[in-house]
This record gives sequence, C-alpha cells and structure tokens, in this order.
Amino acid sequence: MDLKNIPADVLLFDLILYGCLPLWLIMGFADWYCHRKSRIEETTGMRESILHAIMGIQIGIPVLLGLYCEINVLQLLIMFTILVFHEIVAHMDVKFALHNREISILETHVHSFLEVLPFVIVALIVCINWPAFVDLVTFNWTGNMSLEWKRQPIASNYITGYFFTLLVIDVLPYIEEFIRCWRYQKKAKQGIS
Repeated sequence: MDLKNIPADVLLFDLILYGCLPLWLIMGFADWYCHRKSRIEETTGMRESILHAIMGIQIGIPVLLGLYCEINVLQLLIMFTILVFHEIVAHMDVKFALHNREISILETHVHSFLEVLPFVIVALIVCINWPAFVDLVTFNWTGNMSLEWKRQPIASNYITGYFFTLLVIDVLPYIEEFIRCWRYQKKAKQGIS
C-alpha cells in the first residue's frame, strides 16, 4: 500500500475509528474516575448518575448506527438531533454538579474532550459523506430516509474490540456508579426513617 496516496476519506474514517472513538472511551472512563474520586454518591448522587446514563444512551445510538449503517440524510438528522440533545443534557449535568460538588481541574479537562469529540466526529462524518450532507441541506430527502446496512461493513474484529472495550471501561464503571449512588441513597433514607 502506498501510504502517500491513501484517499482522504479513508484517512478521516480511520481517524474516527482509531483516534476519536477510542479517545472518547478513555475520556468516559476518566470522567467516571473523577466522579468516583469526588464521591458523587454523597453529593449529587442518583440525579447526576442518571444524567450520565442518559448521555451514554444518547451517544450510543448514533455510534451504533454509524458503525453498522450507511450514512444518509436520516443518519445525519439522527446525529444532529442527538448532538443537540446531548449538549443540553451535558449542560444540565455540569450545572447541577457545579452547584452541588467540587469539580476538579482534571474533570474539567475531561469534560472538554467529552464535549468536543462528538462535534469533531460528526464534522468528520459530514466531510466523508459530503453528498449526504448536501442532500440534507438541500432537502433532497427522497430515498435517503431509511437505515441501510453498510455496503462495506467495518471489520468484525474492530467491532468486537470496540464494544468489548466500551463494556469494560465505560458501561460497567457507570453501572457501578449508578449502583453506588443507589445504595448510598437507600442507606441515607433508612437512616432518616
């Protein structure tokens, strides 16, 4: 393979797969670590943990669709819509946490990555799939409003590795956070009764 002549769309797609998505997982784990270190179960508790779960689900939808389905107008509409709602929930999360617990410098930097990476990924997807974006903004939506499997599927070993890593460093830690907050809240209510 001639490394000097790799098409830009291939390079950008590889940047998403091997740069942005793994970095996002690492930052998600770092955010969980910051929450654990600050003992959110004793401050913001279940409410903040639920916001984290909502954001995880919000982001999971376009990631899952992007890994398995062709990018078209429908996909871009889903991505843009979820991006807006994710930002709203992220703002609610930080605003709530800011008034109820200390947010460390590390957590602030981690949040910077977690807020910017979705925009970077969507921007790269738009660049790679420029015709679909043009169809979106020119309202040429006919025939572009269904989910279709990728014509060239992503390698199964990548998909398996990504979802395994997602489970181990993000899903399980945030389940642990939720359980930790739930137990603390339960103990606190029992102590009051």
